[in-house]
Amino acid sequence: MRRESFLSDDCPPMGIYETLYAFRDRFGEFMGSEGTHPWSQGFPLTTQLEGGPPLPSRVEVTWTDRFYPKAWGLPELREAIAGHYNSFYGSRIAPENVMVFAGGRPGIYTVLAFLKKHVEVRIGNAEWPAYLDILTQTDTSWRVVPFTEENGFHPPNSAYFDRAGLNHKTHLFPVLSNPGNPTGHTRHGAELEELVAMAERPGNGILLDEAYEMYHHSKGVSGIRYVKDLDDSNVFLAGACTKGLQSPGIRIGWIVASRKNVETLSNYSSFGMGGVSHPSQRYAVELLEPERVARARDAVDRHYGRQRARYGEAFERMGLEVFTGDGGFYHWMKLPDGLNAGELNRRLFAHGAAILEGKDCDMARPHDKDPAYVSPYANWFRFSFGPLLPETFESDVALLGRVLDEYRADVAAGRSA
Repeated sequence: MRRESFLSDDCPPMGIYETLYAFRDRFGEFMGSEGTHPWSQGFPLTTQLEGGPPLPSRVEVTWTDRFYPKAWGLPELREAIAGHYNSFYGSRIAPENVMVFAGGRPGIYTVLAFLKKHVEVRIGNAEWPAYLDILTQTDTSWRVVPFTEENGFHPPNSAYFDRAGLNHKTHLFPVLSNPGNPTGHTRHGAELEELVAMAERPGNGILLDEAYEMYHHSKGVSGIRYVKDLDDSNVFLAGACTKGLQSPGIRIGWIVASRKNVETLSNYSSFGMGGVSHPSQRYAVELLEPERVARARDAVDRHYGRQRARYGEAFERMGLEVFTGDGGFYHWMKLPDGLNAGELNRRLFAHGAAILEGKDCDMARPHDKDPAYVSPYANWFRFSFGPLLPETFESDVALLGRVLDEYRADVAAGRSA
């Protein structure tokens, strides 16, 4: 008889990993292996883009880098991150406003884990799958903001701060990916300025996840541009080297916030994290060299803007309904004729391909996967063109089109699984 595990059983894999594990079980290889099509994957190309800067091939590590890292991050990296925002967005943040984490999601997790009990999160109905896991595991109180065809998956800013039914003690804390994952919808210019102004009002705050900051025609979209007084606010910005700087493997992310809030995060690091790898932080400093970042912004916008446009046009021609915004590197789409994204994925697995099912992005679904719950996104899916080379475009489109046609034909003939 096996002994009882001392660890909680209430820790399922994040939705994207559920797809990856199911794909491995069916196809016999991990997604990303040679011959597979990583349409479910949220990572960028990690090779030099046309016109973009080369990726550093090495970083110098000295004897001091074998010390324990500082709880809040390498001073040179904090300075580089602050300079990155100040030079491009006209902000005036200090290194003391920056806390370094081992990637973006540990920073997001930590912020939500330390929210006070009278703070309620507001989150869009269709968002990055990991938010649901993080909100659940941190026992955070949250309400969903509707994301529908009718509001174009882009509700007004006021929806995140709707106080109907709340008492004065409850404070509101929206969590948004911007540009949005999975939808690509982006708040920028006057709309983003309004959102930040609402977040700076007493009793309000915000966590803007800006992982896709460079994936927009503005070549950079960040709420920091409109923050009036960061040190007297509960505005948190999450950034990382993962997407625009094309280096997910070094696991470097950060939170920009008030000095007081950064102090809390660094105190947590002193006992719960122990800082972040010095060599990775050294690599990040190289990535953030200002002239290099300027070239990266241009190259990312040019490459991914072209990819977004041509994949979107091809998907519309094959009869998919495309509801994508103008940012990120995903397409957010609805299957026609009541086709189901889960069944589409099972068919794609046989061809070494996978998409992310819309239900996995549903922030209203029960985390215990109540079989009685039917997600409004059962026939929606996210297609990632992030890791796809330009030369695979024709074969990608042909494969998806062929599987869709076979699925439609089976449904019409009553042969659907």
